[in-house]
Amino acid sequence: MDDEDYPEENLLLVMITAANEAEALNISKTLVEERLIACANQFPVRSIFSWEGKIENASEIMLLCKSKESIFDQLLRRVQELHSYDVPEIIAIPITAGSEDYLGWVDDSTRDE
Repeated sequence: MDDEDYPEENLLLVMITAANEAEALNISKTLVEERLIACANQFPVRSIFSWEGKIENASEIMLLCKSKESIFDQLLRRVQELHSYDVPEIIAIPITAGSEDYLGWVDDSTRDE
């Protein structure tokens, strides 16, 4: 991919876990409608974690969302408003390469600041 063709904006893969399918759908749909993400992939996961001194074993829904670095703070705040957890998992990973057409679509499908 040529530097000329790569989206100027730094793109992100944002991982978010949700308590159930209904919550995952609500978060995904809201973020897409508000152009904070281009899309979200949802799949069931089993999470083992320590919380308040106990080892937890929970079924959750993982969201893999595609977004932009410039709107991550807005995305973060919006997920915190929509989420049922006190401390939701919201982790952003830079996208360093990918299909030029797909990355261009992600860039075009999310807010411009």
